[in-house]
Amino acid sequence: MPISLLRFNFVLPGRDPATLSSMYQAGIEMAAAADEAGFMAVTVEEHHGVDDGWSPAPLTIAGLMLGRTKNIRLMVQALLVPLNDPIRVAEQVAILDLASGGRINVVAGLGYRPEEYADAGADWKGRGKTMDAYLEAIVNAWSGEEFEYDGRRLTVTPTPATPAAGILFVGGSGKPAARRAARLGLGLLPAAHLPELEQYYNEQCAENGTTPFLIMPPAETALTIIQEDPDKAWAELGHHLLHEASRYQSWQTDDVHSAVASHASTVEELRAEGIYRILSPEQAIEICKAEGDFATMILHPLVGGMPVDKAWDTVNLYIEKVLPALA
Repeated sequence: MPISLLRFNFVLPGRDPATLSSMYQAGIEMAAAADEAGFMAVTVEEHHGVDDGWSPAPLTIAGLMLGRTKNIRLMVQALLVPLNDPIRVAEQVAILDLASGGRINVVAGLGYRPEEYADAGADWKGRGKTMDAYLEAIVNAWSGEEFEYDGRRLTVTPTPATPAAGILFVGGSGKPAARRAARLGLGLLPAAHLPELEQYYNEQCAENGTTPFLIMPPAETALTIIQEDPDKAWAELGHHLLHEASRYQSWQTDDVHSAVASHASTVEELRAEGIYRILSPEQAIEICKAEGDFATMILHPLVGGMPVDKAWDTVNLYIEKVLPALA
């Protein structure tokens, strides 16, 4: 069986409240359907002040999805830690861990948009130091012991049932991220396939006496839509995929690496790249069989404001046609 994941960021150009409401409700129900079908995880994201409504509250939507599911894992990928209060993050994530039976993971992201820092009144130039201090505060908060933070003594309750290293990963694409993870005894989840960062992280863990735990994205990552007729779907839905790809690419800089950064400027170029793909159920089955034990399908059903009915087609076709053929 392939490793199956759902991705959501609830982007909608125009941000119509009624449509956004239907999208969020559908996303929660899709998570429940994926849970019943044996998917491994759902991923949710965080960005702020984006004119297409890119979801700014990943812990909230993660909690709603955890409440509708029993087995699937929720991954916040990523939580922009310097834009959040670390003590409140520690409390919220602890509750999600306890209430879900340990099904929440959080990837701590530094962020790469100065606008978000400005909107939050946060220090862009000092973001690295802020990240270090906030991560240390979260880990200390989960110890259940009194600790010092920001000049005061605190004890944070309750504590999660899962150890910090089982909940929290450090995200990023540079050596500072690897050093943070190693120093705090946390896992590292690079933003792209970066084998050289893995070696550096392992060296840092050895120096700090911590145990390395790294999840490396594959060399090629594809976000997938399932439709009966891919050619027709590209013609009808391709602009939704291009919207997200173009918006995400506009945020990339020379020192930012992403496994799903596109350089396409047209739907045709996007299709040729293969980062976003629309497959028929039969094509998805063939790809999974060819990839064997390492087959992974990341479904992105509401990409770029895709209509809810078309998004459900992706989920239902995958569950009803693809998975049974691979069982």
